[in-house]
Amino acid sequence: MVRRSSVDYLDRLYASLPYILPITAVVLFGAFLFEQFPPLATIFTPVFYLYRILSISIIDFISIRFVAWFCVFIFVVRSYKVNHFIRFNAMQALLLDIIVALVGALTELLSLILGKLAFFPFMLQIIASVTFLGITAASVYGIFECIRGKYADKIPVISDVSYSQIR
Repeated sequence: MVRRSSVDYLDRLYASLPYILPITAVVLFGAFLFEQFPPLATIFTPVFYLYRILSISIIDFISIRFVAWFCVFIFVVRSYKVNHFIRFNAMQALLLDIIVALVGALTELLSLILGKLAFFPFMLQIIASVTFLGITAASVYGIFECIRGKYADKIPVISDVSYSQIR
């Protein structure tokens, strides 16, 4: 991966902030794990508060999350004045957020189709837990690498797509 500019401490902070969006979006998928491991719920207490704030509706179907997502996309990812490091990490965070939305839509669709089958709650629990663990791990990895000042370019597919969108 091409390194286009230096990374100072403020860039590290700004690059790690967009990862709040996927972590707050996926927190609802962790409900099954939070029931089984209550200390995990205490760790995610600040994320629950951020989720509530981002879920506040501004106009009917438009929430603060929706506005924040588009602001990050338009003013950070698509702005060539912003450091490449920040743009790459912002795009990666937005892609993780899209994955959470797609899995949410998939689970809604599956509940309509398979909702009456006996094994569906177990299948839903597996999908939700894997999504929660995967997105949380990818977001924490991204934040950790941002703090170190390095590109979080080891997330399969997501890093490649992010890099191709940022060039």
